[in-house]
Amino acid sequence: MNRTILHVDMDAFFAAVEERCNPALRGKPLAVAGPGKRTVITTSSYAARSFGVRTGMSVGQGKRLCPDLIVVRCDHRKYSHASRAVLTVLESFTPAFEPYSVDEAFIDATLLQRRFDNISNLAMKIKGAIRRETGLTCSIGAAPNKLLAKLASGKNKPDGLTILNPEQIPSLLEKTPVGELCGIGPETTRQLKSMGIETCGRLGRFPLDILSMRFGVYGEILSRMGRGEDSSPIHCAKEGETDVKSVGHSVTLPTDVEDSETVTNVLHTLSEMVGRRARRHECAGYRLTLTVRYSDFLTFSRQKTFPAPLRTTEQIYEASLMINREITLTSPVRLLGLSLGNLVFGFQPNPLLPEDRRKEALQEALDRINDRYGEFSLGYAGQIHNFRGNRIISPSWRPKGIRNST
Repeated sequence: MNRTILHVDMDAFFAAVEERCNPALRGKPLAVAGPGKRTVITTSSYAARSFGVRTGMSVGQGKRLCPDLIVVRCDHRKYSHASRAVLTVLESFTPAFEPYSVDEAFIDATLLQRRFDNISNLAMKIKGAIRRETGLTCSIGAAPNKLLAKLASGKNKPDGLTILNPEQIPSLLEKTPVGELCGIGPETTRQLKSMGIETCGRLGRFPLDILSMRFGVYGEILSRMGRGEDSSPIHCAKEGETDVKSVGHSVTLPTDVEDSETVTNVLHTLSEMVGRRARRHECAGYRLTLTVRYSDFLTFSRQKTFPAPLRTTEQIYEASLMINREITLTSPVRLLGLSLGNLVFGFQPNPLLPEDRRKEALQEALDRINDRYGEFSLGYAGQIHNFRGNRIISPSWRPKGIRNST
């Protein structure tokens, strides 16, 4: 039987949850954003989108496009609760699904469609169950693989259903802009355009040796994507934690900063946030990446691999300072981020030296206190003036496990 994958994508998820909680907002131009002056819009309702209001815009930009825009503060607890309800619905159909983000999931429907006669009936059953149980709508794309299913789900939003049969795929890709494929971001799109590649069809036919010269091993992946090829499996909800590649956190600062003391204070706080999540799920990482965004939005990253895995706040903080010392800041800093990679799971520290055992016991005590009384109830002196961020759910957030940063 031909492989069939469904991509379930909730419609304007954060905004829809807010409308469900406050029916007076229905049909009005609505944007969900974090607190503070530096926040950006995370989701806009379809009424707001008709004015050009989009995710990633500043609130000021949104209000200039739509003076009547209603801005609601992001409430991650509402969205995580709604996301879990959606996943419960999917689980009632099959365990073969992968939570991809807070408002998306993939389903392996290869065998499941037999129970419902065809893929259209199955998709409509899922859409109806989600609407009935949560009061929310979703759009579903069906295709032979995850890449194309995700492309299909965006074709008829909101509340849409798009089924891509194998014979339709070549003609669709021939005219699909490369930037519409998941995994090809703005910078890659710009580089491909400079090479005369604007559509997936052109990308799939482009000489592989030239793509490899420009993009390295990623060139072969791009070539396959242009042809709509994707063999990645469905990582089922109960199996996916060890497939997580990194644990990270970033924060947009309330004001642009230039002094090194503020930067190091923020790095200390980020080290605690990343370390807490790693320790909670018994993992550690050999590689640490520091991301910096300047006030003009120029963004870059620097990373370093260490001989021993990092997991405590002190280890991560000291490693971040090592990386930071190698960077010469040339502009005011708008955003800082830390990410722990090359993860090992099931990591259990076994310090030999008395001083290391004392530090480990102190870390465990801090974690227990903060687990009971809330984040940063007790911490290091360097975290007194910490930045806790906008409390916005990352696109890679999952309602369970290591990516749940609540």
